[in-house]
Amino acid sequence: MLKSLFAVLLVTPLLSIAQTPCVGGMADGYPCSGYDLQSHLPLTTFNTTGANDSWGWTDPLDGKEYVLMGLEDGTAFIAIDDPVNPVYLGKLPTHTGSTVWRDIKVYNNYAFVVSEAGGHGMQVFDLTRLRNVVNPPVTFTEDAHYNGFGSAHNIVINEDTGYAYGVGTNTFGGGAHFVNIQNPLNPVAAGGYGTDGYIHDAQVVIYNGPDPDYAGHEIMLSSNGSEQVVALVDVTDKNNPQGISTINYPNSGYTHQGWFTEDQTYALIGDEFDESDWGFNTRTVVFDVTDLDNPLPHSEFFGTTPAIDHNGYVVGSKYYLANYSAGFREIDLSDIANGNMAEVGYFDTFTSNNNANYSGVWNVYPFFGSGNIMINDRSGGFFLVKSSLVDTEDPIAACQNYTATLDQNGQVVISGEDVDGGSSDNSGFFSLSVTPNTFDCSDIGSVITVTLTVTDPSGNTDTCTAEVTVEDVSGPVFSCYADETIEYDAGQSYYTLPDYVLNGDVTAVDNCTSPLDISQDPAPGTELTLGTYTITFESVDDEGNTGSCSFELTVIEELGIADILAQGLSIFPNPASNTLTISSKKVNIESIQLLDISGKQLLEMTQVNQKEVSVNVSNMAQGIYFMRLNNQITKKIIIN
Repeated sequence: MLKSLFAVLLVTPLLSIAQTPCVGGMADGYPCSGYDLQSHLPLTTFNTTGANDSWGWTDPLDGKEYVLMGLEDGTAFIAIDDPVNPVYLGKLPTHTGSTVWRDIKVYNNYAFVVSEAGGHGMQVFDLTRLRNVVNPPVTFTEDAHYNGFGSAHNIVINEDTGYAYGVGTNTFGGGAHFVNIQNPLNPVAAGGYGTDGYIHDAQVVIYNGPDPDYAGHEIMLSSNGSEQVVALVDVTDKNNPQGISTINYPNSGYTHQGWFTEDQTYALIGDEFDESDWGFNTRTVVFDVTDLDNPLPHSEFFGTTPAIDHNGYVVGSKYYLANYSAGFREIDLSDIANGNMAEVGYFDTFTSNNNANYSGVWNVYPFFGSGNIMINDRSGGFFLVKSSLVDTEDPIAACQNYTATLDQNGQVVISGEDVDGGSSDNSGFFSLSVTPNTFDCSDIGSVITVTLTVTDPSGNTDTCTAEVTVEDVSGPVFSCYADETIEYDAGQSYYTLPDYVLNGDVTAVDNCTSPLDISQDPAPGTELTLGTYTITFESVDDEGNTGSCSFELTVIEELGIADILAQGLSIFPNPASNTLTISSKKVNIESIQLLDISGKQLLEMTQVNQKEVSVNVSNMAQGIYFMRLNNQITKKIIIN
């Protein structure tokens, strides 16, 4: 959304609206064509003053759908498994302050949230927590946080690679800030790209389009705001991203967003200034990107109103557009190759006008398999709509075999997407479920037949079967011993290595194998002389997976614990808890140094010049220490 806009709030009804069909061009007072209103929740439901971006999550465990709704003061989570009666589960408050701009994306059952609030960074939220919410709505807390950037206008995630791209941040000149989120609870900075200046929004994909030069590469299609340009960037190598080409178009104002068609042959570009600057109706600019190095102008599509276009997404042969004051618009792309696009449906949540302003729909989310489309209206709140078309044609189920890998808990849950081999439906929407879908250690090595069910929004189904092989690739996980310095007894010339496993000092666990056999090298009983040794432990589980750990053992000569030392020195009591007395019968004590077992100096006394000195050790922690006297003799001290 344009940085300079201000919120124009509309008074909204306080009641949730139940399913209402689109009849005579209206659904409960909202203009419509081809879309029924499933439900509506006003902003008062969420105790907020404004809405912005949105996304969705489908739980792979049971196929339930959830809306992730951006608000000015946080993120709302709404269960829509009953689309007529959505349930507001709760809110994740903003990390810092409130702001008009907030953006959410999903990877691996985690939500990642950014905003333009100062110091906000990136919030990480475990979406599986939504499964068992008691007494909603509740106030959630974030599960992790990334502070590699402060504010960000938007976040883009490539779910195929596990990388997030913060754009419009306070880093890389407002360009793309790369974050490795493959471990969602431990995001790691991975570089960035700022060559093309500020990036307002982007799409990042694994390229499988018509240009063979970039097959399999990770490609970013970025919209660069006031730079009035769209850039194609190869971000495969995060340490060395490469600009490919830039796209310029006539009558530009503020390049807001770009999105590839499904076959990645065309790029649909939206500009957020052109309608108000140039006075034409909603415009979508289309470029032919068959050759990524040389994008070519293809066509332009103009809508039916002067409203400003905002976020748009492609599903199959349809383009689903958030059109601000004109609401949500569905555009048919089936003849785009010949330069033809057509508006085939809409639902207008902002009834006051269709002018070129920033009131109305900020975002649509058209990726739910159920066909439900979430509309996020800045002042009207949450709307859920669905196509009015009656469909009697079954989907086509297509399966592929799959290898499922057990996790560290010895379990794995697969989703319909894992065994989907290219299922389809004439509507472009379908949901997938697979049974059985949960496996454990007892299934290792088995080939299990599962059934994939494909369901379209009208309830038509088709099934196919696939074979799932369950494997375990996780080795034993060790709890190892810490590095240690040890001394052998006086009168001996070696230290006898103990059995750390038998003593319980080193342990290991495995997700499927118990008990484990653990080997130690050097073996217990080995006689070690002075030096530093690596003590290694290893275990192999029943599937042949290996785990290991090691620590460093330093063996030193016994420093002596007898009362009488060379030159008539004695230290007592030893062990001590309050006061140590150092006594010399022959020479004065000139200096005293107290060291911990790592060699760090804790105390130093110089110019002592006495034959007997007392040292207060009452404030020291229990353990082994070393006392060096006159820089000549070292004595082991035990504090208890």
